[in-house]
Amino acid sequence: MNKIIRLIAAGVLAAFAIPSLAQTWPQRPVKLIVSLGAGSGADIGARLFADGLAKRWGQPVVVENRPGADGILAINAVIAAQDDHTLLWGPSSNFVGHPYTLAKLPYDPRELVPVARVTNTVVAIAVPASLNIGSLKELMAMAREQPGKLNFASVTTVTDIIIAGYFKSAGLDVAKVSYKDTVSALNDLIEARIHMYGAAYAIVRTQAQAGRIKLLAVTNRSRVPGLDLPTVAEAGFPELNFDGLVGLIAARSSGISDAARERIAADVKAVAADPVIAQRLAATAQINNPGTGSEFAASIDEQAAQLAATARLLGLTPKQ
Repeated sequence: MNKIIRLIAAGVLAAFAIPSLAQTWPQRPVKLIVSLGAGSGADIGARLFADGLAKRWGQPVVVENRPGADGILAINAVIAAQDDHTLLWGPSSNFVGHPYTLAKLPYDPRELVPVARVTNTVVAIAVPASLNIGSLKELMAMAREQPGKLNFASVTTVTDIIIAGYFKSAGLDVAKVSYKDTVSALNDLIEARIHMYGAAYAIVRTQAQAGRIKLLAVTNRSRVPGLDLPTVAEAGFPELNFDGLVGLIAARSSGISDAARERIAADVKAVAADPVIAQRLAATAQINNPGTGSEFAASIDEQAAQLAATARLLGLTPKQ
């Protein structure tokens, strides 16, 4: 009897010990790996949210930039970490376009688990000030008058395909120039070595304010409050519409729990509700758009469908 009582007592003690052993997420510092460089819209957003999330989680939140290879370096770093406290922060356009451009994906796309939608990045169409272009319509007219003379660049594969798709459908001969980093592309835009650049407003803002480049329109569906720029649809080119979609992604192999994903999404939404955060995001033309992992997944699917339709115009099919 004494043995049975001791076993029961041990079981009761173990049951009470479980909550202390299985602490809620997070149990240690959280790392946000950003797929774009310092100063990009995604980077600015990650650093703004990191402070608020750290306060809610009681753990440090570290932001680490891993730009390059159209997001692949950051994606592989998150997967290789095998850690549910290491998350990808960046635009979904970093990976949605990979099946069309890579013969073999260097990662398993099933690894990418949407955790939370955070913001919409405002993407602007910019030209060199020296081009003396005042509107998107004037730029397209110049491209038609000077076939093969103009070129373009953009930040991600998705924007590359959307812009190239428009030129193809319009019968315009405008070449694509690839860059490894946003700084080199911006410098070449200033010097008119490239003639059209699709990039986050945060990347081009300073040079536009200095008068070295000219912003013609935003690719977003809706006008951006506080930004005196038409949408591409208002400018007469709805085919160039594209909403930059930024969120948090976890690696499936990290073993992140549904409870952790739900908490992260809820806390992102709570931080986004802070008027100071909203104000600072707006200052860099980022739009608050928090959502759950399921809502983020639905937004990614919508973006992928748009890309597939445009890719067909270019004769592109998924290589995977």
